[in-house]
Amino acid sequence: MPEPAPAADHSADLALLTEAALAAGEIARRHFGRGPTAWEKGAGQGPVSEADLEIDLMLRDRLLAARPGLGWLSEETADTPDRLAAEALFIVDPIDGTRAFLEGQKGFAHALAIARGGRVTVAVVHLPLLDRTYTARADGGAFLNDRPLLTPMRKGLMGARVLASRGQLDPALWPGGLPAVERHFRPSLAWRLCLVAEGAFHGTVTLGDTWDWDTAAATLIAEEAGARVTDRHGAPLVFNTPIPRSAGLIAGPAGVHAGFLTALGLPAAPGDPVG
Repeated sequence: MPEPAPAADHSADLALLTEAALAAGEIARRHFGRGPTAWEKGAGQGPVSEADLEIDLMLRDRLLAARPGLGWLSEETADTPDRLAAEALFIVDPIDGTRAFLEGQKGFAHALAIARGGRVTVAVVHLPLLDRTYTARADGGAFLNDRPLLTPMRKGLMGARVLASRGQLDPALWPGGLPAVERHFRPSLAWRLCLVAEGAFHGTVTLGDTWDWDTAAATLIAEEAGARVTDRHGAPLVFNTPIPRSAGLIAGPAGVHAGFLTALGLPAAPGDPVG
């Protein structure tokens, strides 16, 4: 009987993304606190700045030069359908948390991922002003500054410390009844997922649609740490779809994830503990 093929290593891809994320951080440091030119993108999309665009251009040039066969999806680059035919693609958010960045808050991040067949294989989330770099490879674990991450187990939502904007915890949105939780917030969605991965918070929830560039990198990091990440219906996130967004996001250890689904009036996902 033939031996099974070895799992893909992805080390070179991870090194490429890590170096690019650190370079993005240097650009962000140069602009931070110095009033970079910024404007609203319109249609409720929030602000963009010259720093976002400089980082986007640097990443696009650097990453596509290193992997010319890959597709490209970035918050700050006009989307084109050719990415759908690519075997793999980069999914990038040059600055996740641009508004916070412009306000002088340090909790912004650079989120970089490579996805193949709808799933992320390597990921980096870098917070340059907090000296935090989260990394993950598919089936290779997740790390914070080279320290392995393991999401702690927890049973249920009661008393959980949850990362969410205020509107997400409106009781009207939770037909199953949301238990008393302790709400916290961080400006970068990618960072929120990473904080769940490391166990600093018990879960995070966004019931509105989420864009791939906000979630792709951190989803792999959280999953490789042992957290469960799905859309608001309990379905796995799939990346590089024609419209690159998902139906919200819920994440946490299995018990917390099951608690979110119950509070939303949904059955637990396969493998989630019940009760």
